[in-house]
Amino acid sequence: MKALHGIQGILLDLEGVLYVGERAIDGAVDTIKAINDRQIPHRYVTNTTTLSRVSLSQKLQAMGFAVEPHEILSAPAAACVHLRQRQPRSCYFAVSEAIREEFREFPISDTPDALVIGDIGRAWTYDLVNHLFQMVMAGADIVALHKGKYWQTPDGLRVDIGAFIAGLEYATGVDATVIGKPSPAFFQAAARELRCPAESILMVGDDIDSDVGGAQQCGIRGVLVKTGKYRPERAAASAVVPDAVIDSIARLMRYL
Repeated sequence: MKALHGIQGILLDLEGVLYVGERAIDGAVDTIKAINDRQIPHRYVTNTTTLSRVSLSQKLQAMGFAVEPHEILSAPAAACVHLRQRQPRSCYFAVSEAIREEFREFPISDTPDALVIGDIGRAWTYDLVNHLFQMVMAGADIVALHKGKYWQTPDGLRVDIGAFIAGLEYATGVDATVIGKPSPAFFQAAARELRCPAESILMVGDDIDSDVGGAQQCGIRGVLVKTGKYRPERAAASAVVPDAVIDSIARLMRYL
């Protein structure tokens, strides 16, 4: 792989790029240290909706990463910005208890203007899906913290909330507003935080469509790592062509 020239800022996915489950990917801690030592502006961009930024930072620090909460741009944080701009009279949150505190400023109702959906794991049931369906049919907008298809766990791939979002869209005829990756607004917000031109920013992720494809749509270069949810057959079938493909983040610095 040829060197990636003119990089002034870096965006990094978390799950599958820096760690899987509770285990750091080999060489990832040293790579983040090198980025910090070289004082390269960077942010961590994640669709994770089961942990707050403070909890994510604590998890990363426990694995040896020097990451502060303000360096993390999460889908819940971006959703708060969206809701403040929209100013709904009330909301309903189908989200993990771990991130409810991030939405404390918004009034809650069973007849909401906005239905906010995140990862809720095994809490998905027919009754819940039908309850959400009724809200949308009564006029609520769907605000999806992301629309991921699947994610990597220590036990293998697991279906993500995109399946439930797509089901609600199909049943109601209402398109969701998707907040996290690959939303252009999400990548644009990250670029603003780095204060770098889009073409000088590098996105590093394990999802060829959401991470690499989403970044490239905003003029940001995308590197695909062969860790996490990466599957060669999925990459080969995608219309997205990464600017580079590397075995893992451990090899990133040699190309900058």
